[in-house]
Amino acid sequence: MGLRGYSMPDEIYFLCLLHNVGATSSDRALTLEEISRWTVMELDKVRENLEKLISTEYVQRIFEQGTERFHVTTNGIRKVLSMYS
Repeated sequence: MGLRGYSMPDEIYFLCLLHNVGATSSDRALTLEEISRWTVMELDKVRENLEKLISTEYVQRIFEQGTERFHVTTNGIRKVLSMYS
């Protein structure tokens, strides 16, 4: 059964999406706009989910050449993988 078959908070589903599109390290970090395109979500909803995930240390915000980018942390990867076991 896929992740959609389970009830989970929006931000955790969003974390799984980030993990699945490969934003799992600083060199693969994505901008807000890129995440919005990949997840087909409005920018405000993307920002809201990211802020929740940053506060739980599942996502990290970095700045690369003046551009804000986001990626799943090691703790975030563990969280996603624990859902599959």
